[in-house]
Amino acid sequence: MDRDAKIYVAGHQGLVGSAILRKLTSEGYTSILTKSHSELDLTDSAATFDFFNRQHPEYVFLAAAKVGGILANNTYPANFIRENLLIETNVIDSAYRFGVKKLLFLGSSCIYPKFAKQPIKEDSLLSGILEETNEAYAIAKIAGIKMCQAYNKQYKANFISVMPTNLYGPGDNFDLESSHVLPALIRKFHEAKLHNQKCVTVWGTGTPRREFLHVDDLSDACVFLMKNYDSPEIINIGCGKDITIKELAELVKNIVGYTGSIVFDDSKPDGTPRKLLDVSRLYSLGWQPKISLEEGIRSTYKWFTDNYNG
Repeated sequence: MDRDAKIYVAGHQGLVGSAILRKLTSEGYTSILTKSHSELDLTDSAATFDFFNRQHPEYVFLAAAKVGGILANNTYPANFIRENLLIETNVIDSAYRFGVKKLLFLGSSCIYPKFAKQPIKEDSLLSGILEETNEAYAIAKIAGIKMCQAYNKQYKANFISVMPTNLYGPGDNFDLESSHVLPALIRKFHEAKLHNQKCVTVWGTGTPRREFLHVDDLSDACVFLMKNYDSPEIINIGCGKDITIKELAELVKNIVGYTGSIVFDDSKPDGTPRKLLDVSRLYSLGWQPKISLEEGIRSTYKWFTDNYNG
């Protein structure tokens, strides 16, 4: 990508999109297109079509999506499948119609089967049943992958799809009703510390294992792949290491400085037992993450306390 290439970051106000925007800006890209949801509703096909017709971006990072944690996914499946299918369809089709040179589609590790062999290789896609609590979101993301591959096959487009592991970092969603596990834990332990609560309740048994990647590492990988990867085959982005939810809770507790106890509510769902990505395909290209989990949680907690209004 030339430094003056016109680049559209769809979803630039979200966790992933804002990190990609930071990365591109830090590397000196000077012609970055962004539109807030109020300025451009990507579920509106006519509006999306008109935007591409007027702006003609050369490169697109498709980070716009409706996202949420296990509670939100399980409660609003219709919203998750409908909005994500609309966004993907409108942006990918517009990118083809208006001659985008390359598009990077952000998928999710939840596309893989619930009981996929660990660590999960890219060819595990569609080899088994999905985790039921986020099935609607996963199916929408799988449709986005298959749409990119279909446009590559039929129209010779250069649309790539990346599958990030669980993400966290500055700008994350800390709402307890819709957030993912790590930001939810940060907020729970912080509020428990402020209010001198004797214990913090964590959903599930604490035994599931999860992999976490700082969003600034993800954005670094996305820009790297936009420059260096042209295959229609999906590619995983992760750190290659995982941790139990219990270990994660203890780590967050210590970083926040909470001194009470942790209670696990095993009446709540655990979700997928383990979700660790095989990142050998990405690592073979010469990329690796730089931010350790403890370092990343410390910086994210600082960002949270600087921006928290509770």
